[in-house]
Amino acid sequence: MKLHIRIDRRLDALPSLQIKVLILSLIAGFFAVGIVFAASRVNPFLALWKIISGSFGSIYGIKETITKAIPLILIGSGLTLAFRTRFWNIGAESQLLMGAICATWIALNWGPRLPGAIIIPAMFLAGFIGGAVWAFFPALLKVRFGINEVISTLMLNYVAAELLTLLIIGPWKGATQQGFPYTDDFPVSATLPLLSGSRIHYITLIIAVFGSILLFILVYSTKFGYELRVIGENKEAARYAGINFMRNTVIMMLISGGMAGLAGVGEVAGIHHHLTYPQAISSGYGFTAIIVAWLAKLNPIAAIVSALFFAGIMVGGDAIQISFGLPAATVNVFNGILLFFLIMGDFFISHRVILNIERGK
Repeated sequence: MKLHIRIDRRLDALPSLQIKVLILSLIAGFFAVGIVFAASRVNPFLALWKIISGSFGSIYGIKETITKAIPLILIGSGLTLAFRTRFWNIGAESQLLMGAICATWIALNWGPRLPGAIIIPAMFLAGFIGGAVWAFFPALLKVRFGINEVISTLMLNYVAAELLTLLIIGPWKGATQQGFPYTDDFPVSATLPLLSGSRIHYITLIIAVFGSILLFILVYSTKFGYELRVIGENKEAARYAGINFMRNTVIMMLISGGMAGLAGVGEVAGIHHHLTYPQAISSGYGFTAIIVAWLAKLNPIAAIVSALFFAGIMVGGDAIQISFGLPAATVNVFNGILLFFLIMGDFFISHRVILNIERGK
Protein backbone atom coordinates (compact mmCIF):
# COMPACT_ATOMS: atom_id res chain seq x y z
CA MET A 1 0.00 0.00 0.00
CA LYS A 2 1.40 3.35 -1.04
CA LEU A 3 0.34 6.82 0.03
CA HIS A 4 0.50 9.57 -2.58
CA ILE A 5 0.18 13.21 -1.56
CA ARG A 6 -0.76 15.81 -4.14
CA ILE A 7 -0.97 19.52 -3.43
CA ASP A 8 -3.15 21.64 -5.72
CA ARG A 9 -3.61 25.37 -5.60
CA ARG A 10 -7.14 26.56 -4.87
CA LEU A 11 -8.51 29.01 -7.42
CA ASP A 12 -10.78 30.51 -4.79
CA ALA A 13 -11.52 30.01 -1.10
CA LEU A 14 -15.03 30.37 0.24
CA PRO A 15 -15.48 32.60 3.32
CA SER A 16 -16.82 29.60 5.22
CA LEU A 17 -13.57 27.72 4.56
CA GLN A 18 -11.51 30.68 5.74
CA ILE A 19 -13.47 30.87 8.99
CA LYS A 20 -13.13 27.12 9.61
CA VAL A 21 -9.39 27.18 8.96
CA LEU A 22 -8.98 30.23 11.22
CA ILE A 23 -10.81 28.51 14.08
CA LEU A 24 -8.88 25.27 13.63
CA SER A 25 -5.58 27.21 13.48
CA LEU A 26 -6.35 28.92 16.78
CA ILE A 27 -7.39 25.64 18.40
CA ALA A 28 -4.19 23.96 17.21
CA GLY A 29 -2.18 26.95 18.41
CA PHE A 30 -3.73 26.87 21.87
CA PHE A 31 -3.13 23.12 22.04
CA ALA A 32 0.55 23.66 21.23
CA VAL A 33 0.74 26.42 23.84
CA GLY A 34 -0.80 24.00 26.32
CA ILE A 35 2.01 21.54 25.62
CA VAL A 36 4.55 24.30 26.36
CA PHE A 37 2.83 25.06 29.67
CA ALA A 38 2.71 21.37 30.55
CA ALA A 39 6.43 21.05 29.78
CA SER A 40 6.99 23.92 32.21
CA ARG A 41 5.05 21.94 34.87
CA VAL A 42 2.14 24.36 34.75
CA ASN A 43 -1.44 23.17 34.38
CA PRO A 44 -2.30 24.38 30.85
CA PHE A 45 -6.02 24.74 31.56
CA LEU A 46 -5.32 26.78 34.68
CA ALA A 47 -2.78 28.93 32.82
CA LEU A 48 -5.21 29.68 29.98
CA TRP A 49 -7.92 30.49 32.50
CA LYS A 50 -5.53 32.87 34.29
CA ILE A 51 -4.84 34.63 30.99
CA ILE A 52 -8.54 35.03 30.21
CA SER A 53 -9.55 36.08 33.72
CA GLY A 54 -6.56 38.38 34.08
CA SER A 55 -7.44 40.33 30.95
CA PHE A 56 -11.23 40.11 30.67
CA GLY A 57 -12.33 38.90 34.11
CA SER A 58 -12.27 42.23 35.92
CA ILE A 59 -12.87 45.92 35.25
CA TYR A 60 -9.18 46.63 35.82
CA GLY A 61 -8.16 43.88 33.39
CA ILE A 62 -10.55 45.14 30.70
CA LYS A 63 -9.23 48.69 31.09
CA GLU A 64 -5.63 47.51 30.76
CA THR A 65 -6.54 45.35 27.76
CA ILE A 66 -8.08 48.33 25.97
CA THR A 67 -5.02 50.44 26.84
CA LYS A 68 -2.66 47.91 25.25
CA ALA A 69 -5.02 47.38 22.31
CA ILE A 70 -4.76 51.03 21.22
CA PRO A 71 -1.25 50.81 19.66
CA LEU A 72 -2.03 47.33 18.32
CA ILE A 73 -5.10 48.62 16.48
CA LEU A 74 -3.15 51.48 14.92
CA ILE A 75 -0.14 49.41 13.90
CA GLY A 76 -2.08 46.26 13.00
CA SER A 77 -4.50 48.07 10.69
CA GLY A 78 -1.59 49.83 9.01
CA LEU A 79 0.22 46.52 8.51
CA THR A 80 -2.84 45.00 6.83
CA LEU A 81 -2.25 47.53 4.08
CA ALA A 82 1.41 46.58 3.66
CA PHE A 83 0.92 42.82 3.88
CA ARG A 84 -1.93 42.96 1.38
CA THR A 85 0.57 44.11 -1.25
CA ARG A 86 3.08 41.45 -0.15
CA PHE A 87 5.36 44.14 1.27
CA TRP A 88 6.65 42.62 4.51
CA ASN A 89 6.97 45.60 6.83
CA ILE A 90 8.75 44.22 9.90
CA GLY A 91 9.78 47.72 11.02
CA ALA A 92 6.64 48.99 12.71
CA GLU A 93 8.52 49.00 16.02
CA SER A 94 10.95 51.60 14.69
CA GLN A 95 8.16 53.59 13.05
CA LEU A 96 6.39 53.76 16.42
CA LEU A 97 9.60 55.01 18.06
CA MET A 98 10.13 57.67 15.41
CA GLY A 99 6.57 58.88 15.93
CA ALA A 100 7.30 59.12 19.65
CA ILE A 101 10.53 61.05 19.00
CA CYS A 102 8.85 63.58 16.70
CA ALA A 103 5.93 64.07 19.10
CA THR A 104 8.37 64.60 21.96
CA TRP A 105 10.19 67.32 20.05
CA ILE A 106 6.90 69.16 19.51
CA ALA A 107 5.88 68.72 23.16
CA LEU A 108 9.15 69.96 24.64
CA ASN A 109 9.68 72.88 22.25
CA TRP A 110 6.14 74.10 21.64
CA GLY A 111 4.11 72.64 24.48
CA PRO A 112 4.91 75.38 27.00
CA ARG A 113 3.82 78.07 24.52
CA LEU A 114 0.75 76.58 22.85
CA PRO A 115 -2.64 75.45 24.18
CA GLY A 116 -3.66 71.80 24.08
CA ALA A 117 -6.11 72.42 21.25
CA ILE A 118 -3.14 73.20 19.01
CA ILE A 119 -0.31 71.18 20.48
CA ILE A 120 -2.11 67.80 20.60
CA PRO A 121 -3.05 67.80 16.87
CA ALA A 122 0.46 69.03 16.07
CA MET A 123 1.96 66.12 17.99
CA PHE A 124 -0.19 63.58 16.17
CA LEU A 125 0.68 65.15 12.83
CA ALA A 126 4.39 65.11 13.68
CA GLY A 127 4.15 61.51 14.87
CA PHE A 128 2.43 60.42 11.67
CA ILE A 129 5.07 62.18 9.56
CA GLY A 130 7.90 60.66 11.62
CA GLY A 131 6.60 57.12 11.20
CA ALA A 132 5.83 57.71 7.51
CA VAL A 133 9.28 59.09 6.71
CA TRP A 134 10.95 56.19 8.50
CA ALA A 135 8.85 53.77 6.44
CA PHE A 136 9.63 55.66 3.24
CA PHE A 137 13.31 54.61 3.24
CA PRO A 138 12.77 50.82 2.98
CA ALA A 139 9.99 51.41 0.44
CA LEU A 140 12.37 53.43 -1.72
CA LEU A 141 15.12 50.83 -1.34
CA LYS A 142 12.66 48.15 -2.43
CA VAL A 143 11.19 49.82 -5.50
CA ARG A 144 14.40 51.48 -6.74
CA PHE A 145 17.11 48.95 -5.88
CA GLY A 146 15.23 45.74 -5.18
CA ILE A 147 16.56 45.51 -1.61
CA ASN A 148 14.66 43.01 0.51
CA GLU A 149 12.23 44.90 2.73
CA VAL A 150 12.37 42.31 5.51
CA ILE A 151 16.06 43.05 6.04
CA SER A 152 15.83 46.83 5.68
CA THR A 153 12.76 47.30 7.91
CA LEU A 154 14.12 44.91 10.54
CA MET A 155 17.51 46.64 10.69
CA LEU A 156 15.89 50.05 11.01
CA ASN A 157 14.31 48.87 14.26
CA TYR A 158 17.76 48.84 15.85
CA VAL A 159 18.72 52.17 14.33
CA ALA A 160 15.63 53.90 15.71
CA ALA A 161 16.07 52.32 19.15
CA GLU A 162 19.70 53.45 19.38
CA LEU A 163 18.81 56.92 18.11
CA LEU A 164 16.15 57.28 20.80
CA THR A 165 18.57 56.05 23.49
CA LEU A 166 21.17 58.55 22.28
CA LEU A 167 18.66 61.39 22.60
CA ILE A 168 17.52 60.59 26.15
CA ILE A 169 21.02 60.11 27.53
CA GLY A 170 22.43 63.00 25.52
CA PRO A 171 20.96 66.25 24.18
CA TRP A 172 17.39 65.60 25.35
CA LYS A 173 18.21 64.34 28.85
CA GLY A 174 15.86 66.15 31.23
CA ALA A 175 17.31 68.51 33.80
CA THR A 176 14.46 67.62 36.17
CA GLN A 177 14.97 63.83 35.89
CA GLN A 178 17.41 63.08 38.66
CA GLY A 179 19.30 59.89 37.98
CA PHE A 180 17.06 58.81 35.10
CA PRO A 181 17.93 59.22 31.39
CA TYR A 182 14.51 60.54 30.43
CA THR A 183 13.48 63.80 28.85
CA ASP A 184 11.73 66.41 30.95
CA ASP A 185 8.05 65.69 31.54
CA PHE A 186 5.69 67.08 28.96
CA PRO A 187 3.73 70.22 29.88
CA VAL A 188 0.09 69.58 30.74
CA SER A 189 -1.03 70.99 27.39
CA ALA A 190 0.94 68.21 25.62
CA THR A 191 -0.53 65.27 27.57
CA LEU A 192 -3.57 63.27 26.52
CA PRO A 193 -6.63 63.08 28.79
CA LEU A 194 -7.51 59.66 30.21
CA LEU A 195 -10.77 57.93 30.96
CA SER A 196 -11.42 58.20 34.68
CA GLY A 197 -9.77 55.46 36.69
CA SER A 198 -7.83 54.04 33.75
CA ARG A 199 -4.84 54.58 31.47
CA ILE A 200 -7.03 54.70 28.36
CA HIS A 201 -6.06 57.79 26.35
CA TYR A 202 -9.35 57.97 24.54
CA ILE A 203 -8.30 60.46 21.88
CA THR A 204 -5.81 57.92 20.51
CA LEU A 205 -8.44 55.19 20.83
CA ILE A 206 -10.88 57.22 18.73
CA ILE A 207 -8.17 57.89 16.14
CA ALA A 208 -7.34 54.18 16.04
CA VAL A 209 -10.92 53.03 15.49
CA PHE A 210 -11.72 55.66 12.88
CA GLY A 211 -8.35 55.04 11.21
CA SER A 212 -9.19 51.35 10.83
CA ILE A 213 -12.56 52.21 9.31
CA LEU A 214 -10.99 54.67 6.88
CA LEU A 215 -8.39 52.09 5.83
CA PHE A 216 -11.16 49.56 5.23
CA ILE A 217 -12.93 52.06 2.97
CA LEU A 218 -9.62 52.86 1.25
CA VAL A 219 -8.90 49.18 0.52
CA TYR A 220 -12.36 48.11 -0.64
CA SER A 221 -13.99 51.24 -2.04
CA THR A 222 -11.31 53.24 -3.85
CA LYS A 223 -9.24 52.87 -6.99
CA PHE A 224 -6.06 53.03 -4.93
CA GLY A 225 -7.25 50.14 -2.76
CA TYR A 226 -8.16 48.10 -5.83
CA GLU A 227 -4.69 48.66 -7.25
CA LEU A 228 -3.11 47.56 -3.98
CA ARG A 229 -5.13 44.34 -4.03
CA VAL A 230 -4.10 43.64 -7.63
CA ILE A 231 -0.44 44.25 -6.77
CA GLY A 232 -0.72 41.82 -3.87
CA GLU A 233 -2.32 39.12 -5.98
CA ASN A 234 -0.05 39.40 -9.01
CA LYS A 235 2.62 42.05 -9.46
CA GLU A 236 3.22 41.19 -13.11
CA ALA A 237 -0.47 41.43 -13.91
CA ALA A 238 -0.56 44.80 -12.13
CA ARG A 239 2.30 46.10 -14.25
CA TYR A 240 0.65 44.76 -17.40
CA ALA A 241 -2.56 46.60 -16.42
CA GLY A 242 -0.61 49.87 -16.14
CA ILE A 243 -0.71 50.10 -12.34
CA ASN A 244 2.16 52.20 -11.00
CA PHE A 245 3.89 49.78 -8.65
CA MET A 246 6.46 52.28 -7.38
CA ARG A 247 3.97 55.05 -6.55
CA ASN A 248 1.46 52.75 -4.88
CA THR A 249 4.10 50.98 -2.80
CA VAL A 250 5.54 54.25 -1.51
CA ILE A 251 2.11 55.71 -0.67
CA MET A 252 1.07 52.47 1.02
CA MET A 253 4.19 52.46 3.20
CA LEU A 254 3.77 56.11 4.11
CA ILE A 255 0.31 55.26 5.44
CA SER A 256 1.44 52.07 7.17
CA GLY A 257 4.40 53.79 8.84
CA GLY A 258 2.30 56.82 9.73
CA MET A 259 -0.22 54.64 11.59
CA ALA A 260 2.62 53.18 13.66
CA GLY A 261 3.90 56.71 14.31
CA LEU A 262 0.48 57.65 15.73
CA ALA A 263 0.82 54.76 18.17
CA GLY A 264 4.10 56.25 19.36
CA VAL A 265 2.41 59.58 20.05
CA GLY A 266 -0.24 57.87 22.17
CA GLU A 267 2.37 56.07 24.25
CA VAL A 268 4.50 59.11 25.13
CA ALA A 269 1.68 61.65 25.42
CA GLY A 270 -0.91 59.37 27.01
CA ILE A 271 1.08 56.93 29.16
CA HIS A 272 4.60 58.10 30.00
CA HIS A 273 4.42 61.91 29.53
CA HIS A 274 8.11 61.91 28.59
CA LEU A 275 10.45 60.09 26.23
CA THR A 276 12.06 57.08 27.86
CA TYR A 277 13.78 53.82 26.93
CA PRO A 278 12.57 52.11 23.72
CA GLN A 279 11.52 48.94 25.55
CA ALA A 280 9.43 51.01 27.95
CA ILE A 281 7.65 52.93 25.19
CA SER A 282 6.81 49.78 23.25
CA SER A 283 6.17 46.38 24.79
CA GLY A 284 6.91 44.76 21.45
CA TYR A 285 3.80 46.31 19.90
CA GLY A 286 5.35 46.47 16.44
CA PHE A 287 5.99 42.73 16.38
CA THR A 288 2.75 41.67 18.06
CA ALA A 289 0.84 43.77 15.52
CA ILE A 290 2.17 41.47 12.78
CA ILE A 291 0.13 38.65 14.32
CA VAL A 292 -2.81 41.04 14.78
CA ALA A 293 -2.84 41.72 11.04
CA TRP A 294 -2.64 38.02 10.14
CA LEU A 295 -5.41 37.01 12.55
CA ALA A 296 -7.56 39.78 11.04
CA LYS A 297 -6.99 38.24 7.59
CA LEU A 298 -5.63 41.63 6.46
CA ASN A 299 -8.96 43.32 7.16
CA PRO A 300 -8.42 46.71 8.87
CA ILE A 301 -11.73 46.62 10.77
CA ALA A 302 -11.19 43.03 11.91
CA ALA A 303 -7.83 44.23 13.25
CA ILE A 304 -9.75 46.00 16.03
CA VAL A 305 -11.07 42.68 17.38
CA SER A 306 -7.76 40.95 16.74
CA ALA A 307 -5.90 43.69 18.63
CA LEU A 308 -8.18 43.30 21.65
CA PHE A 309 -7.53 39.56 21.61
CA PHE A 310 -3.75 39.91 21.63
CA ALA A 311 -3.86 42.81 24.08
CA GLY A 312 -5.71 40.42 26.37
CA ILE A 313 -2.92 37.88 25.95
CA MET A 314 -0.37 40.55 26.89
CA VAL A 315 -2.29 41.57 30.02
CA GLY A 316 -3.06 37.95 30.92
CA GLY A 317 0.60 37.09 30.34
CA ASP A 318 1.54 39.46 33.14
CA ALA A 319 -0.92 37.60 35.37
CA ILE A 320 0.60 34.16 34.72
CA GLN A 321 4.10 35.52 35.27
CA ILE A 322 3.03 36.52 38.77
CA SER A 323 0.94 33.40 39.47
CA PHE A 324 3.31 30.75 38.15
CA GLY A 325 6.68 32.52 38.14
CA LEU A 326 7.06 32.11 34.38
CA PRO A 327 9.60 34.29 32.51
CA ALA A 328 8.52 37.46 30.70
CA ALA A 329 9.32 35.78 27.37
CA THR A 330 6.31 33.48 27.88
CA VAL A 331 4.01 35.92 26.09
CA ASN A 332 6.40 36.09 23.13
CA VAL A 333 6.42 32.28 22.93
CA PHE A 334 2.62 32.31 23.06
CA ASN A 335 2.39 34.87 20.25
CA GLY A 336 5.01 33.12 18.13
CA ILE A 337 3.21 29.77 18.32
CA LEU A 338 -0.10 31.35 17.33
CA LEU A 339 1.54 33.16 14.40
CA PHE A 340 3.07 29.89 13.21
CA PHE A 341 -0.30 28.14 13.14
CA LEU A 342 -2.05 31.12 11.53
CA ILE A 343 0.50 31.17 8.71
CA MET A 344 0.19 27.40 8.34
CA GLY A 345 -3.59 27.84 8.16
CA ASP A 346 -3.16 30.29 5.29
CA PHE A 347 -1.40 27.55 3.35
CA PHE A 348 -4.46 25.30 3.61
CA ILE A 349 -6.71 28.16 2.53
CA SER A 350 -4.74 28.65 -0.69
CA HIS A 351 -3.90 25.00 -1.30
CA ARG A 352 -5.76 21.70 -1.33
CA VAL A 353 -4.01 18.57 -0.01
CA ILE A 354 -5.22 15.39 -1.70
CA LEU A 355 -4.31 11.98 -0.28
CA ASN A 356 -4.43 8.94 -2.56
CA ILE A 357 -3.93 5.46 -1.19
CA GLU A 358 -2.79 2.91 -3.72
CA ARG A 359 -3.38 -0.62 -2.57
CA GLY A 360 -1.08 -3.29 -3.82
CA LYS A 361 -2.28 -6.56 -5.27
